[in-house]
Amino acid sequence: MKIGIIGLGLIGGSLFKDLRKNYDVIAVSKSQNGENIYKTYDVLKDRDLVFVCTPMNKTLSVLDELEGILSPETVVTDVCSLKKFVCQKQRPYKFIPSHPMAGTEHKGFENSFEGLFKGAKWVITGEENPLLTEIINFVGAKPVFTTAEKHDEAVAMISHMPMVIAQGLMLCAKDNPLALEIASSGFRDMTRLALSNEEMACDMVSMNSQNIEQAILKLYKSIGELTNGDYPKTIAEVKNIRSKMFN
Repeated sequence: MKIGIIGLGLIGGSLFKDLRKNYDVIAVSKSQNGENIYKTYDVLKDRDLVFVCTPMNKTLSVLDELEGILSPETVVTDVCSLKKFVCQKQRPYKFIPSHPMAGTEHKGFENSFEGLFKGAKWVITGEENPLLTEIINFVGAKPVFTTAEKHDEAVAMISHMPMVIAQGLMLCAKDNPLALEIASSGFRDMTRLALSNEEMACDMVSMNSQNIEQAILKLYKSIGELTNGDYPKTIAEVKNIRSKMFN
């Protein structure tokens, strides 16, 4: 299988490092140089599978540009953390929107690494394709199929809202010198997502604001249930849910 990767940030770079030893892989990157890394999309003409790993605000223009380059048989997927906005247009190639649920608070090729996707879920909002499934399995991820609408609602709850909350916690604490001085591991872990890539964070908030607002309202309701109800019983329920999610 011949694979192309556009963009060598954290996600694209990690894919490149995972795949290059076992597959025929080339990349297109404006910022990186090296073996099998190019500057123009023309080199992707013979690829069987292309991953578009650019920031969300650049993805649509890249998908448009690929229309004049790739064959109708080429499979193309993106890795954006929102899916509905990339599904608005039919493409002349086989476009399958997807989203690997993997990452860190760091950005860039220098922070990419082999094994980033191991054990992660990889959401697909298009039809199943054997080429894409092969690569998802190879990097150790598990495909999950859903609709673009359900995906965007879910990531608002488990990814975008937590990032906004982490940033809000930092703003709450910034005017309390003692709080900043004595903050330890709990606060550090709670606010890790405040370090998220600024460009990605702005895209998330601006492009998924309605779902994030609804998620925050649900959070407010849940906090009310905690403080006004049977706190020990509710905490036990929370621990049970979390153990099922991550164990």
